[in-house]
Amino acid sequence: MPNGLKLTKQLKIINFLKYVIRSASYGVMFAVVLLLLVPELRENNLASLNIFQSSAQSQPALSYAKAVNMAGPAVVNIYSSAIQTNPRYGRNERKLTQLGSGVIMDSRGYIMTNFHVVQNADLIEVLLQNGSQYPAELIGFDIYTDLAVLKVNAVNLPVIPQNKDLLSFAGDVVLAIGNPLNLGQTVTQGIISATGRNGLSSTSYLEFLQIDAAINKGNSGGALVNTNGELVGINSRKFTEINPQLDIQGISFAVPYQLAYKVMQKIIEHGRVIRGWLGITARRYIVNQGIVVDQVADNSPALAAGLRPGDIIYQIGDTVIDSITQALDIVAETPPNTTIMFKIYRKKQAYDVPVTIIEFGNNTK
Repeated sequence: MPNGLKLTKQLKIINFLKYVIRSASYGVMFAVVLLLLVPELRENNLASLNIFQSSAQSQPALSYAKAVNMAGPAVVNIYSSAIQTNPRYGRNERKLTQLGSGVIMDSRGYIMTNFHVVQNADLIEVLLQNGSQYPAELIGFDIYTDLAVLKVNAVNLPVIPQNKDLLSFAGDVVLAIGNPLNLGQTVTQGIISATGRNGLSSTSYLEFLQIDAAINKGNSGGALVNTNGELVGINSRKFTEINPQLDIQGISFAVPYQLAYKVMQKIIEHGRVIRGWLGITARRYIVNQGIVVDQVADNSPALAAGLRPGDIIYQIGDTVIDSITQALDIVAETPPNTTIMFKIYRKKQAYDVPVTIIEFGNNTK
């Protein structure tokens, strides 16, 4: 290649490189000026860098510590003692102590627990998580829900978080807090396995929450809370079968918060729970029609009013019935000796039947 052509080509390459370098320099200068004039661009740039940095770092571990810290101080240990005299031991008395848990529901000292925890107790002691210990008075109890209300003479007590509009669903994560086997406050975790479990008590008015959180001796009466630390229910019992060879795990029950709170209010006000009673059994609900009466009890308000098996109750008072539980709740909440209108279908004919509700437990078998 002639020297002239070679030189010309080299000059073109040098000019091209100068052009590229000059353009890059202008671009850098423009970017610097833009970053100085528009601070938001610097922040966005840093944020994008943080994204890559944070992705390389570990994420915070899932924890329920906040919920436990909120609810735990309001869950107490309960020691109920019965004094027994046995002729076999002469006149010497023996003190038998039962272990359980309780939940502080009110800063005035009202505590909820299971009735079986304090049943037949001559002395009840409540131990708070801060080490304070108080004698407790049994205000009242309800055998049908296995709930009892205690009171201690103390002020400024820690109260468990409560949400009166709380709704619980199968699949909700829950924490059971109590004093199993007197080990001290213990937390177990699980989910709500099912809602509305009945047939577990002597009355169909009670529907349990079924949970798979571990419940052991001493947990009874303790708190079942959600991941916000709000009270979901009062831990009640572990599922047991007559056959002791069955190793049953992960099936326990709790009384729903709304029912427990309602029972507590009635016990505080009246010393007991007053319920209305109709005297029927109903096992079916027909969609958009009502509940079907299966049986009518002897000496019951239903029998006196003329209700019969096969009747379909579709409205009580002003409320259209959409479930058996709803109908039972309406009756239970009706003050005794109140007359309420039942609207029914009987052989496709509509009737209005006035029924005078009486107190549950009065003439019931």
